[in-house]
Amino acid sequence: MMLYPPVADLVDKVGSRYALINLVAKRARAISAEAESTGEPLAKKPVSAAIDEVYTGKLTVNSDEAEGPAR
Repeated sequence: MMLYPPVADLVDKVGSRYALINLVAKRARAISAEAESTGEPLAKKPVSAAIDEVYTGKLTVNSDEAEGPAR
């Protein structure tokens, strides 16, 4: 079974698997919360929408978030 988009392409866009997972999870939660608050049905699952945003370049890692919390 072939996954689309390939995970390797997504990792190349973000930098690491860890950053990819965090970015997609955070965005998927935001998509879900936004749809719940407006009462709109979603055309696709929130995780799929977030992955599509990363793949198309609409969603990227902020350099401040990639460094971690400030101490």
